[in-house]
Amino acid sequence: MKTSTQRLQGGHRLLLDGGMGQELAARGLETSDGLWSARALFDAPEAVIAVHRDFINAGADVITANSYAATRRRLDSADIDDGFVRCNRAAGELVRQAADEADREVLVAGSLPPIHGSYRPDRVRPLEEIEPLYREQAAILAEYVDLFICETMSTAAEALAAARGAVSTGLPVWVSWTVADDGSGLLRSGETVREAIEALDGVEVEALLFNCSMPESVDAALPALAEHAGRAFGAYANGFSAIEAGFEVADGANVPDRREELTPARYAEYARRWLDAGATIVGGCCEVGPAHIAELRRVI
Repeated sequence: MKTSTQRLQGGHRLLLDGGMGQELAARGLETSDGLWSARALFDAPEAVIAVHRDFINAGADVITANSYAATRRRLDSADIDDGFVRCNRAAGELVRQAADEADREVLVAGSLPPIHGSYRPDRVRPLEEIEPLYREQAAILAEYVDLFICETMSTAAEALAAARGAVSTGLPVWVSWTVADDGSGLLRSGETVREAIEALDGVEVEALLFNCSMPESVDAALPALAEHAGRAFGAYANGFSAIEAGFEVADGANVPDRREELTPARYAEYARRWLDAGATIVGGCCEVGPAHIAELRRVI
């Protein structure tokens, strides 16, 4: 199988999958407690693998393990014996099974998420506290995945901690920030894209992306990424309405409103602009489902 490095260096465009958590919710699974999408790893693993398969059938080149909610912070507070290790192993086993069953080569990414809440730069803990947690999660997932995506990073330091944890495995690492939904083109912390990229100096990161922001917000931030990335770059936006500063996700019990007008065709119009700007990796995040990915496949 060609690695992500070989594909990107060969000039290939890579299509990511869409959002696992909200897709599980759309299929009727319970995601409103503290475990959010991780709940399905214990209660409905067949549903997780079905989502992976549907994204593969839609044309995704890269599918992502359902490990976004599998952090020690969440699972240590749950009444599940050895939940952190069990959950990440289950996420790895299911995504690898789906990829291995595919009739074509599909890469597997391990998701390394914010540890203390999405979209909350004010809750990011010091680097020396969270980097070991990322190393721990990455070490479990490394057995199953081909690369890591440090995703929905809201500050430069958070991304640095996750990236350092991921590179400790020796696998390719992608870093993806979430940007403010105010048209500023800044990270949710208020830092510039250039500052965020420069913070990663000395860490071997293969690709830089934006995710879990409105497509319009990606539009505002992408020029800076294109100018300063110095490597492969891309984006996978969400289908949520604007996420304001201080929004409380409450571990899946409270999520932003879904944008009904963001149809697969409409979403693909944004992705086409990102590709025209030089992006070589596109896909979707929350509320972007298999139908959206199938439309992106046609665009690519």
